[in-house]
Amino acid sequence: MKGALIIYYSRGGNTKKMAELIADGIRKEEIEAVVKDIKDVGVDDLLKYDGLVIGSPTYYGSMSAEIKKLFDDSVKFHGKLDGKVGAAFSSSRNIAGGNETAILDILHAMLIHGMIIQGDWQGDHYGPAAIDAPDERSAKECLRMGSRFAQLFKKCIS
Repeated sequence: MKGALIIYYSRGGNTKKMAELIADGIRKEEIEAVVKDIKDVGVDDLLKYDGLVIGSPTYYGSMSAEIKKLFDDSVKFHGKLDGKVGAAFSSSRNIAGGNETAILDILHAMLIHGMIIQGDWQGDHYGPAAIDAPDERSAKECLRMGSRFAQLFKKCIS
């Protein structure tokens, strides 16, 4: 069982902070979590881990071009990400700034790959969302999602 790769794009550092918090939540459940900036990720890295968590700032209600390019390039692995565990998160500048639609765009791409994702009946239903830097509420959501991701990971990857 190979752990989780947390990929993020962050211009101002807010999405990076979220990625690190999610990694902490995953590691508390004793699952390996590697955090990488999108600029240090090649599409082949998607095959090296059994779990993928992807985060992006919200631009015009969607993921950043850098994250979208990773998914566009991943078409060469169509069918090979099937059964991997996935999750998404986002930061934005404003309340109602498009966080949920950005997260859903990432989750849609994961579902097309056949990945396993899990919603949350509490808090941030689709994945953690922060307005600017993660505050106490969004930091808690990141840790919660990391823990829930790790628990799902353990159930699915054995």
